Amino acid sequence: MSRIAVTAREDAPAAAQPLLDAVEKQLGIVPNMFRLIALSPPVLQGFLGLSGALGKTLNVKTRERIALAVAQINGCDYCLSAHTYIGLNMAKIDADEIALNRGGASSDPMANAAVAFAAAVTRSRGHVSDADIAAVRDAGYTDAQIVEIVGVVVENVFTNFLNNVAGTEIDFPVVRAAELA
Repeated sequence: MSRIAVTAREDAPAAAQPLLDAVEKQLGIVPNMFRLIALSPPVLQGFLGLSGALGKTLNVKTRERIALAVAQINGCDYCLSAHTYIGLNMAKIDADEIALNRGGASSDPMANAAVAFAAAVTRSRGHVSDADIAAVRDAGYTDAQIVEIVGVVVENVFTNFLNNVAGTEIDFPVVRAAELA
């Protein structure tokens, strides 16, 4: 049960309505997480701005792989469920790869470096080692892309923490962090 009430779409604050319209236009639905964030229209606006900007970085598979690793580390079942669904159905990541991503790895060498770095950033709360930086650079990532990886981590930490605090009802096929094979 949710600890913070997620209102019906039509009951969201008036200032959030156009933002939720944009979410619905893009996704075809308004997931519970967006209705939760809409309780504060300025936070929803900020989140959508960050999310939109980060959607122009890296590539969709890498961003989803990072989201899966971060959600697993943070034990966020809502985000793990959402990103497993998105990974399988939109980014076309197969189930074996998703399992690797949840463990902070990838079968693709370039993606592996990004996901491993993102996992290190998450676990260490940003206090990564020189070796962590060297590994992601050695894989071919630029300093700008390292900043982008950290941005994607931060975006996902926000949603993980918010959904964990709120106990947001999962409106995707349920995946539990505790069930990592």
